[in-house]
Amino acid sequence: MGVMVVGQESHGAPAEPASFRAAVTGLHDATLRPEVFCEEMPAPQRIAPYAAALSADVTVDGDEVGTGRLILLHDPAGNDAWQGTFRCVAYVRADLDPELITDPLLAEVGWSWLVEALQAHGAVHAAASGTVTRVATESFGSMADEEATAQIELRASWTPADAAGETYDVVPDVAAHTEAWGELLCTAAGLPPVPEGITAMPSRRGQRGTPS
Repeated sequence: MGVMVVGQESHGAPAEPASFRAAVTGLHDATLRPEVFCEEMPAPQRIAPYAAALSADVTVDGDEVGTGRLILLHDPAGNDAWQGTFRCVAYVRADLDPELITDPLLAEVGWSWLVEALQAHGAVHAAASGTVTRVATESFGSMADEEATAQIELRASWTPADAAGETYDVVPDVAAHTEAWGELLCTAAGLPPVPEGITAMPSRRGQRGTPS
């Protein structure tokens, strides 16, 4: 799985620090379910000195039922807002049964998917924040025959930590965070969890590019 990286060296500044290179390795070492088609995407250039990014689609029986992206940011000097030197920024959007859109607990449940995915993969983190948005669409006039649709969107960010919970001057297990993001995508898209004791073999379809 290739990862597009943007760093200071593209502007004539020093090359990427070893800690960032090691963290990026975790992005393409992550094992995702076969329904997740993952590839590199352009990383933002102005949020942090160094960044890498992935995008993914969740496809079931040829139909796309969810999409998302994951951005890894790194500032060797540390960032007070992050409470650390790395930051994960995630976005997930998935189709939803229109009847669920009015469920008052939907947003809370959506956020719990992220928290539980991070915990399940041992992705130690701090300073998590984000939003859960429900989107309903109904058609009128000449489009009135089209079915109503609904989607859930989750935007979140968190600071990956090492096993001891340290967030500064560490190389976090980014593979675990990437796998948690992949699980969040699948949960939001309504895929059933993999039964305990069963390992889902990852598909390489859609994971275009070569490891950085």
